[in-house]
Amino acid sequence: MEVAAVRGVVTSVLNMITDGATHLGVATDHVIESFRNNLWPGYKTGEGIEPDLLAQFPLLEEALMALGVVVWPMIDFEADDALAAAAAKAAEDARVERVIICTPDKDLAQSVRGTRVVQFDRRARTMRDEAGVVAKFGVKPQSIPDYLALVGDAADGFPGLPGWGAKSAAAILARFLHFEAIPADWHDWHVNVTSPAKLALTFARERDRAFLFRDLATLRTDVEVFASVDELQWNGPTPSFKAMAARLDGSWNQVIG
Repeated sequence: MEVAAVRGVVTSVLNMITDGATHLGVATDHVIESFRNNLWPGYKTGEGIEPDLLAQFPLLEEALMALGVVVWPMIDFEADDALAAAAAKAAEDARVERVIICTPDKDLAQSVRGTRVVQFDRRARTMRDEAGVVAKFGVKPQSIPDYLALVGDAADGFPGLPGWGAKSAAAILARFLHFEAIPADWHDWHVNVTSPAKLALTFARERDRAFLFRDLATLRTDVEVFASVDELQWNGPTPSFKAMAARLDGSWNQVIG
């Protein structure tokens, strides 16, 4: 059985622990489809995922739980929803110094708040706070769902609006933040974009679809993940982890002692 993906994720989690993380949780897509597939027929499914990779999902959850890490296996919602909900709830606790969302997915940029809730891309080794989100996308975190609705998100399977690109979307949303505040008359935009009349016409014609795409891109923060951050404290591996490490990667036992 192929186990490389499991090795990679568990190794990454161990690296977080050795780097100083004291409380953590991992969200998984226990089922690929979610409620969003009922909203948009083209939304992402499990089609195209390599069978060897898909087969590792249950083993990954088993390995993480053996490591003593809290796992949120998502069924009706997506893993990204769980991460957004966990970040928002953890940030409410005054004892929490900083919340780090470890994923490069651009939709999680909407969860960034100042320097308290940040996004970390492990592969690129880059940490992105609110200023970093603005620098990358041209909009504040709260505008990311609107931004993705306009430009589309190929990874999630929705196309955006015709004629709208990253620059035009950023220029409009940097000024108006959300769709509801965008004036119907492009003369009132007062921003430097190409063909504003065409953009305004497209937005008017595709308004319902824009709001639908924004709904798809909006992560749900009301998902129940934990009652207290104390539940996320890592207290070491469970007794079953030794056998799991021997099965998958014996070096893990050396890392955790």
